[in-house]
Amino acid sequence: MTAPRWIIHLPTTLTSREVAAGLAAALRMSLDHVEVIDFGETTLSEEDAQYLRHRVWCDARLDDGRRCRLRDGHPGSCGTAGEG
Repeated sequence: MTAPRWIIHLPTTLTSREVAAGLAAALRMSLDHVEVIDFGETTLSEEDAQYLRHRVWCDARLDDGRRCRLRDGHPGSCGTAGEG
């Protein structure tokens, strides 16, 4: 049996889903070196609807074992170039 993973909920004062996704992208860029953070699993939710979560990144597994770093719902093939 593996130990449970813990989730850090980080409320913001942002009022737009796109702006919140931009903040998530900025946090990923600045904290990507911290190996214990799984940015691929990042989700967003409205304050009063936290049960309804929206994925930020695709995170599909690529052939080489890495994960897609493009935004969820991106057009075309998965990849790792850029931050979406």
